[in-house]
Amino acid sequence: MAGVTDLPFRRLCRELGAGMVVSEMLIADSQMWNSRKSSLRMDHTGEVEPIVVQIAGGDAESLAEAARLNVDQGAQIIDINMGCPAKKVCKKAAGSALLKDETLVAEILKAVVNAVSVPVTLKCRTGWSTENRNALRIAKIAEDSGIQALALHGRTREDAFAGQAEYDTIAQVVNAVKIPVFANGDIRTPQQAKQVLDYTQAAAVMIGRAAQGRPWIFREITHYLETGECLPEPPLTEIRDILLNHLHELYGFYGEVMGPRIARKHVSWYLQTLPQRDEFRRTFNAIENADEQQTSIRNFFEPLLILEDKAA
Repeated sequence: MAGVTDLPFRRLCRELGAGMVVSEMLIADSQMWNSRKSSLRMDHTGEVEPIVVQIAGGDAESLAEAARLNVDQGAQIIDINMGCPAKKVCKKAAGSALLKDETLVAEILKAVVNAVSVPVTLKCRTGWSTENRNALRIAKIAEDSGIQALALHGRTREDAFAGQAEYDTIAQVVNAVKIPVFANGDIRTPQQAKQVLDYTQAAAVMIGRAAQGRPWIFREITHYLETGECLPEPPLTEIRDILLNHLHELYGFYGEVMGPRIARKHVSWYLQTLPQRDEFRRTFNAIENADEQQTSIRNFFEPLLILEDKAA
């Protein structure tokens, strides 16, 4: 979720019911933190606690140092990424590439746990490939190393995001360890969240791509788990207002040049189920000015709101 779960998006998700949010993946090499991208990823201004920072790297020493430095700057939980399937990450023997070397996994986890006084968690996949599913062994290594919770995406690195998440493996891991396991993968609705929790007996579900353009999914899931009833779809006025406020926060966070550019992908996600979206996106993506973007969004929703009122 690098490039998505920035500070404005994390704050929005917490407002709309997420129990905990995790920062964008931060490279462990602190020499690279002088870049604007890294400085923004390390910004936690106004963030609701607990502040969770996810780090990624390929060696124990740099990850331990990154954990220490982030705790010094306010991180309250350190999350280690061993789940990212991106080629540019795996080429550096980081992310899910680490799952190929269980000895190195143990070395990294122990080093990071021993380096900080805050809880350390782990995000991983079920293995490197279909022939090399080792989530069960990785989970036991994690537990033995002092990891406090494990978020498990139900696919191998080879699978990327293709096919269906394998909840059987998650259930096996839940049964094998005493630490909390968070189930992740293909959870797009409140009903699916409950089905996955019931089937795997996981402690929680973790939502990723399903929150893109639908950050209210968190309150929907919470309500369904507590009551067994589905919340109605948010009215278009609320969707419009959430989107406009989200864009406003992006402009303030990234600035007048990058803010409108970052806004484009979020607008595309928010409008993916609405009519006339493709034509509007082409026009919207040519707009460089924040005020013009906001006006464009209001104009897009105006006829839709009229139709909604007539149907009500």
